[in-house]
Amino acid sequence: MDVMDKLSHGQRQRLAFIDFSLQYFAQVSRQDLIAKFATGLAAATRDLASYKALAPQNMQLVHQTKRYHRCDTFKPLFDHDPEVILHGLANGFGDGLSHPVEPSQICIAAVQLIHPNTEIIAALMRAIQHQRAIAMTYVSVSSGETQREVVPHTLVNNGQRWHVRAFDRHHQIFTDFVVTRIKSVGVSSIEPYDHELAALDQHWQQLVELVLIPHPSLKHGEAIALDYQMRDGQLVISSRAALAGYLLRQWSVDCSIGHQIRTGVCQLALDNTDVLAKIEHLAIVPGAKVR
Repeated sequence: MDVMDKLSHGQRQRLAFIDFSLQYFAQVSRQDLIAKFATGLAAATRDLASYKALAPQNMQLVHQTKRYHRCDTFKPLFDHDPEVILHGLANGFGDGLSHPVEPSQICIAAVQLIHPNTEIIAALMRAIQHQRAIAMTYVSVSSGETQREVVPHTLVNNGQRWHVRAFDRHHQIFTDFVVTRIKSVGVSSIEPYDHELAALDQHWQQLVELVLIPHPSLKHGEAIALDYQMRDGQLVISSRAALAGYLLRQWSVDCSIGHQIRTGVCQLALDNTDVLAKIEHLAIVPGAKVR
């Protein structure tokens, strides 16, 4: 019997958490285990020792920080399912127990996003966690394969795909990169400058209010008001300026002046179209005039 098969469920949980933390955050400590599983100091020490015995090349103790740091020779002990990992990261936790969820036969969701490679996700998360710049091989629709140096700060599900928000050193702007188009990630030798960090990403830091209403062309707009649980015939949503364009596209919101899209595609309309002057990605917003 394999050593891993002999572990109890609780041990597997704790070792998987160590594995996850090393892979996605590049470090783990006894205090992390204690906080996560409410175990004692001795138990946390045993778990770290057990993990070290199973994967001696995965981590090393840095005495100055009293934390175990990920080695370059790291190879995960557990197969982390992308659906579980991305859901966990998005909700601020991660057990590392990556058992795929069995689909229900009586409650069926729409087609899910194509998930990025877990190695790429992990490399991005480590860079974000420790505010590091990365060198990556990226394939874009317009330029093909290029080498990019960026400073990432957030992973985002925009409703259609995962992207990473980052400062692009070539164009000297904050922008979005589709994660599935990243072929490789390495650490840049140049540390991030202050102007490359999230605090100076203007569109990311700015919050805007979107006032949505049933499209005026609809005969029975109340149906749409019920769909979106509107109050007094409108739904007010707060969004980052960097993400508002994605939301307006995903919900097919008519953002034209006078709400002129009459094809039936848009069941919602933007009531406060003046807010468009503040948001990013106008080219993808239905009916918006690109500045």
